[in-house]
Amino acid sequence: MGGGGGEREEEEGVMATDFFWSYTDEPHASRRRQILSQYPQIKELFGPDPWAFLKIIVVVLLQLITATLLHDASWAKILIVAYFFGSFLNHNLFLAIHELSHNLAFSTPSYNRWLGIFANLPIGVPMSITFQKYHLEHHQYQGVDGIDMDIPSHTEAYLVRNVVTKSIWVILQLFFYAFRPLFLKPKPPGLWEFTNLAIQLGLDVAVVYFWGWRSFLYLIVSTFVGGGMHPMAGHFISEHYVFNPDQETYSYYGPLNLLTWHVGYHNEHHDFPRIPGNKLHKVREIAQEYYSGLEAHKSWSQVIYMYIMDCTVGPFSRIKRTSKKSE
Repeated sequence: MGGGGGEREEEEGVMATDFFWSYTDEPHASRRRQILSQYPQIKELFGPDPWAFLKIIVVVLLQLITATLLHDASWAKILIVAYFFGSFLNHNLFLAIHELSHNLAFSTPSYNRWLGIFANLPIGVPMSITFQKYHLEHHQYQGVDGIDMDIPSHTEAYLVRNVVTKSIWVILQLFFYAFRPLFLKPKPPGLWEFTNLAIQLGLDVAVVYFWGWRSFLYLIVSTFVGGGMHPMAGHFISEHYVFNPDQETYSYYGPLNLLTWHVGYHNEHHDFPRIPGNKLHKVREIAQEYYSGLEAHKSWSQVIYMYIMDCTVGPFSRIKRTSKKSE
């Protein structure tokens, strides 16, 4: 990586056998300081999104109502509705939970946790509280070996080496994303995790009891397909996978931001995680010179295609750095 940012030996046209290793700090903290020193008014954007609560309520109710309406639908209809409708709703809720992990609905952290547990309901699997623990480390220790669980494991990287295995990895990436930290860096569950589990199981049992397995499986399938070979799931790859060795984080400014809590503004988000998604465009407008020179993806679907088809790109296409504690 240029400027001493990262190094990796690789042959042209050949997938690497190691990560990009950086010997500098992650870029966002220093850029945040520079921007705030030049544009202190950006601090006025900090704080919760007053509409977050209402938006989450609407999506949760819409998805649960849809599930009840499909209680006697054919499996073909369930799959079609799940892919072309339910997947967008559940992925929206996953990214709502991402927003809540930064306390961007309420100023009181516990209120955000409760809303996160509520947003979790149509997803079918308890993940809201656990996600917050690991995601905040991803921000604080971006790329740090052994801490940032957003980075694929060596096992994934060694196994996923061609078009077929990369396609399978993309389809199953939500499972890797969810289970990777539980195997590599398990954290003991606390009261909040057990609360999340109990409430989620209660909803799942209620759905099966009152409306049957088809309604429940519609929710699960919506979660699964929405996190796999799906346009919205392209952000998992687009955010930090290295397509340009001189850049660590990538933004996307396309229309899918309207459905994804503007997570596409990812450089802006990492620079200012205390600003809600619906205001991140203002950061780019105010400090345009800091972002105009950065590469940005134009399509999340294109990112998935490039990841699968480009023989030089794979799970090793991530920037890692060693922990300062180990130096």
